[in-house]
Amino acid sequence: MTRIRRPAMHDAPDAFATTVAERGAAPDTKASINLRIDAGTRQLIDEAAQALGKTRTEFMVESARSLAIDVILDQRLFLLDPARYDAFLQVLDNPPAPGPKLRKLVKRTPAWEK
Repeated sequence: MTRIRRPAMHDAPDAFATTVAERGAAPDTKASINLRIDAGTRQLIDEAAQALGKTRTEFMVESARSLAIDVILDQRLFLLDPARYDAFLQVLDNPPAPGPKLRKLVKRTPAWEK
């Protein structure tokens, strides 16, 4: 049997990260976001922005965007060395046989069909 090798994330781990990081609104499009925050949080943000030489808006947008990218990548990007990647593919290609609990669940009538 010939094994087809799938493209590996470890072959180009930055490709996906770059794609997500470059995602954004159309260049000519601007949108506003209005926030209500307590005075202490606003002062903290202002101090941090000033420390970096940025405006409050620049700091908030860059910080929120950076965290959003991290969250998305944490959900979608898995970096594995070649050996672990091959082991992962092996498990995906050869799942274990269904056990009795799964067989029982599959035979059950779904709630939306009752």
